[in-house]
Amino acid sequence: MLDARLRQELVIRTEDRVGLLAEICRLLGQMGINLLSLRVIIDEGITTVCLVTTSQSYALDALRDAGFTVEERDIVVVEIPHRPGFFCRIGEALARKDISIESLHMTVAENGSAGVVVFTCSDNGRAVQMLRGN
Repeated sequence: MLDARLRQELVIRTEDRVGLLAEICRLLGQMGINLLSLRVIIDEGITTVCLVTTSQSYALDALRDAGFTVEERDIVVVEIPHRPGFFCRIGEALARKDISIESLHMTVAENGSAGVVVFTCSDNGRAVQMLRGN
């Protein structure tokens, strides 16, 4: 049984420019909003910033008030033990249920005992249920 949760991610897509990420982080930091997950993808001049924060509704309002176009989308957040091959078990379990991973990022401190995986897939709700052991 894993601590898997369905969460909302804020997604900003905008023209790439120097200082964009600093502007977003400064805005959230000034409001006292912490980042829980941050992913940035730059492709052909377009920057996609994906955020999970300690206060999604306030972050959403602040970003929109600052002129950003922000979408919300479901993601799966799961904490996993930091052991060799453990993530492989998750990937294999999702594949057995014919659940396709669409995007994913994860991190763990080198000497940490647990990591955090953030992903979207073809059936987020079913993935959460499966990872929880239901």
